[in-house]
Amino acid sequence: MSLKGQLTEDMKSAMKAGDKDRLKVVRLILAAIKQIEVDTREELDDAAVLTVLTKMVKQRRDSVDQFEKGDREDLAAIERAEILVINTYLPEQLSAEELASIVDEAIKASGAESIRDMGKVMGQVKAKAAGRADMGAVSATVKERLNAL
Repeated sequence: MSLKGQLTEDMKSAMKAGDKDRLKVVRLILAAIKQIEVDTREELDDAAVLTVLTKMVKQRRDSVDQFEKGDREDLAAIERAEILVINTYLPEQLSAEELASIVDEAIKASGAESIRDMGKVMGQVKAKAAGRADMGAVSATVKERLNAL
């Protein structure tokens, strides 16, 4: 079953179970997917849906930071709960060791020699780590590895 189909089934089961919090988040996800589909006039595949989910998690993490700075722990808790629900649809995140291994392989495969070759390396790493790693962490790891060359 596609990820979009899984979300639709989970929405139905959340309705039947009366799980209002989960239902709200799943509806937000489906609305974001539908908005992109309407804008692009294309149906999203699983990879595109993962991109949407990753973006939603990033937005919520940013919101948590802002709410904590504003001393609004009640709103930060709501955002954290939404992150937990969204994460159930994302694949397991890469460990630091796995990410470093992928970065090293990409550096070797692209023939990168300095920080100027970061774009080449990022392109290869992004293809392998899509949806399974925070791209900010990927970028930091790539910079660190390239600077060590």
